[in-house]
Amino acid sequence: MPILSSLISVIKLLDNSNAISLHERSRDFFFLLLLLWLTLFFCLFFFVQRHGVAVFLVITMCTSLLLVYNSSSHRAPHHPQRKEPEPRNITAKPQKIIVAPALQGYISIIDHKPLKMHCSSCALVTSSGHLIGSNRGAEIDQTECVIRMNDAPTSNYRKDVGQKTSLRVIAHSSMQRIVRNRNELLNMSQDSVFIFWGPSNYMRRDGKGLVYNNLQVIKQVPPKLKVSIISRQKMQQLDELFKKETGKDRRISNSWLSTGWFTMTIALELCDRINVYGMVSSDFCRQPRHLSVPYHYYEPSGPDECTMYLSHERGRKGSHHRFITEKRVFANWARTFNIHFYQPNWSPKSDNQTVIRTVIVPAS
Repeated sequence: MPILSSLISVIKLLDNSNAISLHERSRDFFFLLLLLWLTLFFCLFFFVQRHGVAVFLVITMCTSLLLVYNSSSHRAPHHPQRKEPEPRNITAKPQKIIVAPALQGYISIIDHKPLKMHCSSCALVTSSGHLIGSNRGAEIDQTECVIRMNDAPTSNYRKDVGQKTSLRVIAHSSMQRIVRNRNELLNMSQDSVFIFWGPSNYMRRDGKGLVYNNLQVIKQVPPKLKVSIISRQKMQQLDELFKKETGKDRRISNSWLSTGWFTMTIALELCDRINVYGMVSSDFCRQPRHLSVPYHYYEPSGPDECTMYLSHERGRKGSHHRFITEKRVFANWARTFNIHFYQPNWSPKSDNQTVIRTVIVPAS
C-alpha cells in the first residue's frame, strides 16, 4: 500500500536520525512531526472516503506505533549526574598546646604560684674563666634556653658566652650586685626568669627579709621579668639530696651549697638535655699541668679558679663551698641523665676515670 510505504519511509528516516547528534535531532524533530501530521491528515481523509472504517483503524494503529517509537527514540539519553567532589577541609588541625609543668618549690614573689617552665635543651653557662676566648657565644644562643648564674654579665663577652638569658639563678650574697647593676642585667633579661636562693630568714616576706625587700624594688623595673625564690622546704630537700649523694651533712661540715649546685638541680627539673659550658671535672685541678684560668671570666685579674676550688674543699672552719665534691656528683648524674660538658670538653667514663674530649660539638 502506498500509504504504508510512505509511513515506513518516514519511520526509517526517523530511525536514521538516531545517528544524528542530539542537538540536531531536537532541532529537526518539530518539522518532521508537522510534516507527518499533515500527511496523515490528508491520507486519512482520502482513505476514509474510499475504504471505510477498517482502513481508518489500521492507519490509526500505525500512527500510534509511529508516535510511540519516535518519542522513545528522541528521549534524551540518561546520563548519571556527576557527583561533584566535596571540598576538602583545608583548615589546619589545631596543634596540641603543651603546658609547662609546675616546678614545686620555686615560688613567684608576685602571685606566689610555682614556676612553670620546660625546655627541650638548655645551655648552662658557668662564670668560669675557661670561657675566655672560647667563641661559644653563637652556639650558646642557638640553644632553646640559656641558664646563667649570679650577676655574670654578657654585654662585653657575647662572643664567648652569648647574650641570651632564659633563666638566671642568683645567690643571696649576689643580691646587692644585682641591685647595683640592675639597669644592665634586668634590661637585657626582660623575658627571663630570676630564681633567688638563700637562708629562710633572708627570704622572709614580713618586711624583715633582706632578699625579699630588694626583690620588691627590682620587680618594679622590668614588667615582664619573672622573679621567684626557692622555698624553705625546697632548700631542705636540696640539703638532703646533697647528703644522700655524698654521705656528708653540709651543716656539720660548715659548708654551703654553691649556686652551681642549685643551678644544676633546677636544670635537671626543667631541661631534657643540659649542655654545661665552663665546668671542669672533679679531678681537673689535681692534674699536675692543668690550665690556669680566673675564677670568673669577667674578672681576669681575680683569683685562680683551681686555687679557689681547692681552698674551699679543704676548709674546715668558716663557711665554704664543696666545689669539687659537687662536681663529682654532677659527673655521676651525667652517667644517668642527659648532661654534657664543654669548654673544657670531658665526659665521665667510670667511677675513677674521666675522659677528656678534644673536639665535641653539642647536638642542636
